[in-house]
Amino acid sequence: MRTVFRADRVVLDGSVRPAVVVVDGERISAVLPRDAAVDPPADRELVLAADEVLLPGLVDTHVHVNEPGRTEWEGFASATRAAAAGGVTTLIDMPLNSLPPTTDAEALAVKRKAADGQCSIDVGFWGGAVPGNGAELAPLHRAGVFGFKCFLLPSGVDEFPPLSRAELAAALEQVAALDALMIVHAEDPGLVTDAHGRRYADFLASRPRAAEDTAIAGLLELARQTGARVHVLHLSSADALPMIAEAKAAGLPVTAETCPHYLALSAEEVPDGDTRFKCCPPVRESGNRDALWRGLAEGTIDAVVSDHSPSTADLKRLDTGDFGAAWGGIASLQLGLPVVWSQARERGHGLADVVRWMAGNSAALAGLASKGRIAVGADADLVVFAPDEPFTVDPGRLHHRNPVTPYAGRTLTGVVRGTWLRGQPIDLDAEPRGRLLSRDEI
Repeated sequence: MRTVFRADRVVLDGSVRPAVVVVDGERISAVLPRDAAVDPPADRELVLAADEVLLPGLVDTHVHVNEPGRTEWEGFASATRAAAAGGVTTLIDMPLNSLPPTTDAEALAVKRKAADGQCSIDVGFWGGAVPGNGAELAPLHRAGVFGFKCFLLPSGVDEFPPLSRAELAAALEQVAALDALMIVHAEDPGLVTDAHGRRYADFLASRPRAAEDTAIAGLLELARQTGARVHVLHLSSADALPMIAEAKAAGLPVTAETCPHYLALSAEEVPDGDTRFKCCPPVRESGNRDALWRGLAEGTIDAVVSDHSPSTADLKRLDTGDFGAAWGGIASLQLGLPVVWSQARERGHGLADVVRWMAGNSAALAGLASKGRIAVGADADLVVFAPDEPFTVDPGRLHHRNPVTPYAGRTLTGVVRGTWLRGQPIDLDAEPRGRLLSRDEI
């Protein structure tokens, strides 16, 4: 089927301009001037309203789906529905919080079987690097994972332990030999302390910026020694930006991401006892948030991804408000685009910037050449977005399995009015048709 999208505003090649986007089957076949005739004629033509913009589908490379094993936290059906509702057309699932964790090829096969037939969008998988599974990294890579994730301090689940510095060095040597990517939760365990109670200030002090800064410095040094490609996950400490920028300038293969909550929330606004705001690393002060925005604008931070890390409501310990006991994670898969856009527009950034951070660069991070852009030959993953329409976050309208969110009641700007996957609109009431992606097939 040939489909034509005709719009006054389309995000193309880093700008917003009028265009016609022609889709043949699952891929974009032409991008033409706004009033161009299409020959042969389209089977269907969609003319976007004056208040709508056509975006490429977002690519979220940091999502904890948790199935199998902890599907009561989140599963592939609910996660991918939430993603589609939020304009995300591709996600890559993290290797932990599921049982078994994705630390060998057999576990990857179990996870793929659990996901098969449930996904409303396209889904890929990260592998895990944990103590003792060095022999499993090459088989996992051959089986199609997009790279490997490790922790440098306890992950929160016993079955996915952290790597010591020596273990990290050995894993990076293997990753370099595979020409793979290591993505790293970088906090130094020696600088993280236990903090219990309702005071957010106590929790924030227990995970200081220095814990991230020290761990990132060590990671960059090992990247120099091994030549491995490394990626810093969910950066919250702006103090680490200069060393990341220096490493990039020196030619080290390093990238970094941050998350909507670090760009939109601030420690000053977190009420004591409101554990909906707990995540690790933590939401920091407003001045730090402003510096992260500067890091994005300057290109030191490459991508913005959700770190969607849900749990059941009871694990957030809202009854006691104990930040030490609560699960650390913010579920924002459905809300990431309006959260980031609401902040970005206030800071003078345009939709082309947001698309670069949340689609183009995140797709490039994972090597997804056919995703994250509107261009000839790319998958026809498209989003109809109303950037000026406000809405109030109602948890009851979220598709997350457990819609516990610090954004409840907030007014955001930007509404997703339609999401298309490989040339067809996503109907959340129809049979899911997302594909399971493999690195060796892209």
